Amino acid sequence: MKFRRQRKDELALNLTPLIDVVFLLLIFFMVSTSFTSETQLAVNLPQADGSPASNSPRQLNLMISADGQFRLNGERVDSTAQAVRTALRQQAGQRRDLPLTIAADGNAAHRHVVTALDAAHTLGFQRLSIAAQSLQPEPELDDGQ
Repeated sequence: MKFRRQRKDELALNLTPLIDVVFLLLIFFMVSTSFTSETQLAVNLPQADGSPASNSPRQLNLMISADGQFRLNGERVDSTAQAVRTALRQQAGQRRDLPLTIAADGNAAHRHVVTALDAAHTLGFQRLSIAAQSLQPEPELDDGQ
């Protein structure tokens, strides 16, 4: 007696739906990611104790690097007082009520910070803040007892 062998269908994993789901997840994560404003200057802020300033939708950020480079809202500015005043005047227009944040590197020369503060004072900016990192608690020393 001859028995017919039953044909076994080869099992195959259909990858098309899996690829579709992966692409949808990729799109979801790309859309839901919060983007931060990247700066072109690496600034190591000094530490201070205090409360963070509120972020205004329109504000001016003046960054000063350790080697004395100035950037106003990401645009390079000469390090002279006149150039800083001109750049602030162009960015702010007639508005002197805009918040101005000076973010100077902890190793920046004091004269650069004074230049920025003098330019802001000369133009009449009233809402001025200096950026700093939160104060880190010092680790307790164990004297071996």
